[in-house]
Amino acid sequence: MDRQGENGGLHARVLAELGPAIASGVHPPGTVLRIDELERDFGVSRTVVREAVRVLEAMHLVESRRRVGITVRRTEEWNVFDPAVIRWRLAGADRPRQLRSLTMLRTAVEPVAAGLAAAAATPAQCRELTLLAAEMAAAGRAADLDEYLVHDIAFHRVMLQASGNEMFARLGDVVAEVLTGRTEHHLMFTAPDPEAVTLHVRVAEAVRSRDAEAAERLMREICVGAMRELDILAP
Repeated sequence: MDRQGENGGLHARVLAELGPAIASGVHPPGTVLRIDELERDFGVSRTVVREAVRVLEAMHLVESRRRVGITVRRTEEWNVFDPAVIRWRLAGADRPRQLRSLTMLRTAVEPVAAGLAAAAATPAQCRELTLLAAEMAAAGRAADLDEYLVHDIAFHRVMLQASGNEMFARLGDVVAEVLTGRTEHHLMFTAPDPEAVTLHVRVAEAVRSRDAEAAERLMREICVGAMRELDILAP
């Protein structure tokens, strides 16, 4: 492996450990981290540590100051929409509250996006939504959560993109992390909820039929159902 590739792997390893430690509160806001201590703790060079810190700075998790060190920033300053930050926070003890917060965001955005998609979706996007809903139904019948997750993520990405609103479309990664976190942390039932599967099929039909009112209402039912599932599995 060349030097650049080696550093990239080490930098990713430092991020994979340090990021979750900050996001979960192991290093709470106000904590000062020292470059030399991080070098020693992770067994890597100063260059590797600085590369990892630059990524954390871009996420607004930390700030670096000469003669002070690397300070963990207040939670309110974090880029909470960054997919990595979402993933790290969902890996911590505050997972149930995070999932509720993110599901509330989905409830505020996705129904509106579905309504807009009923007017703005292209024929290709309508076909894709119909196909993905059918694939979700097949995975649901097989109780294959991993396959279901792949199609579920793709369905919601297409829906957000089909809204025609670039802000909504950029939330595709956020929704993907929410859906992935629910599955990976066993905050879904052992098999996909048949009612939720049916609702996805009906949303696709409403978008294809250009029925904005139905698309919005049905997508809201999906989001409310996700919150209800959380209340059962992560009270």
